[in-house]
Amino acid sequence: MAAIIDEHSVGIVETKYVTLFEPPNELRLDSGERLGPITVAYETYGKLNKDRSNAILLCHALSGDAHAAGWHSPHDAKPGWWDVMVGPGKGFDTSKYFCICSNVIGGCMGTTGPSSINPRTGRPYGLSFPVVTIADMVRVQRELLRYLGIETLLSVSGGSMGGMQVLQWAVDYPDMVRSAIPIATAAQQSAQGIAFDVVGRRAIMSDPKWRGGNYYAFNDPPVDGLALARMVGHITYLSEASMRRKFGRRLQDRERYGYDFATEFQVESYLYYQGDKFTQRFDANSYLYITKAIDYFDLTNGKRSLAEAFRNVRAKFLVIAFSSDWLYPPAQSREIVAALKANNVDVSYCEIESDYGHDAFLLEVEEQRKLISNFLAAVAREFNVSEPE
Repeated sequence: MAAIIDEHSVGIVETKYVTLFEPPNELRLDSGERLGPITVAYETYGKLNKDRSNAILLCHALSGDAHAAGWHSPHDAKPGWWDVMVGPGKGFDTSKYFCICSNVIGGCMGTTGPSSINPRTGRPYGLSFPVVTIADMVRVQRELLRYLGIETLLSVSGGSMGGMQVLQWAVDYPDMVRSAIPIATAAQQSAQGIAFDVVGRRAIMSDPKWRGGNYYAFNDPPVDGLALARMVGHITYLSEASMRRKFGRRLQDRERYGYDFATEFQVESYLYYQGDKFTQRFDANSYLYITKAIDYFDLTNGKRSLAEAFRNVRAKFLVIAFSSDWLYPPAQSREIVAALKANNVDVSYCEIESDYGHDAFLLEVEEQRKLISNFLAAVAREFNVSEPE
């Protein structure tokens, strides 16, 4: 399949890299450890205007990366993970705004993580890589923006774990963020969410090929454990209605039950496919680290309430949730809205009817495009943000 490059595409893009936090100026992590140097993979779309006021930061979810839009080559099988939303005339209109997306710390898509080489040993970090948090991810993004010469964000947006980063940005850098668009997310990881993450991590760590996290030299990674973790996680991204519509109880490549343990149901085949495909692009240790960062996320930690956590927030908010999302259900988005309103923050809330489940933030395109486009236009007008020349 050839890349589809039209007037609504950002076209061919390139992932760029920058090294930050060079010793002795290492990043101090929430854990108390220090880390540096840190290489960051990032992409940009559109142009900065004259006063650098039209920048938008896009934050990816657990398995995402810096490649949010466009194509790396004309022969790519598919574009960036949010291509439906980022480009000329789309929700994040790159003819008006300058969009940035970077791979999070702890990842495996170009930014320093457990599979990166530790400069002190010459070998991959493995589990010697320090545990990171959502706030640590945001600190790295802040330094990237400083490197790019950007001191004000017109908006910061993302879904799922990306939405957690959005909330952290609004709390940690209130004077820098003019608007925030958290989508299908929560202000803290729930017990149910932690439970699913624990099962995924246990699947990886129970794979004999995991070898205590030191599997890189063997060129034989724990793909079975990682595939199982992805299968469990992927179930939480769907909904009963979407699975019933897509698979039902239909059999795969047979007309009747075989009364054995072969792959019989279409939903089985689909999950095996998703798990196997994931192992071809993701690192097992990164899965451990990123899910742990999600589990640690709790804006109320050290606060009496979520309203107190939002006390200094100055950004305007557009909060989006989806009716069938049971990983981060609408009630958790409404909790964010209520806490923001308690601080007289300008917040709009939209709950989109959808049976796609959590994945709806990537699939329900048209309504999100309209909501986000209109919201950003209003914020840009209020702050007299000019379009790029």
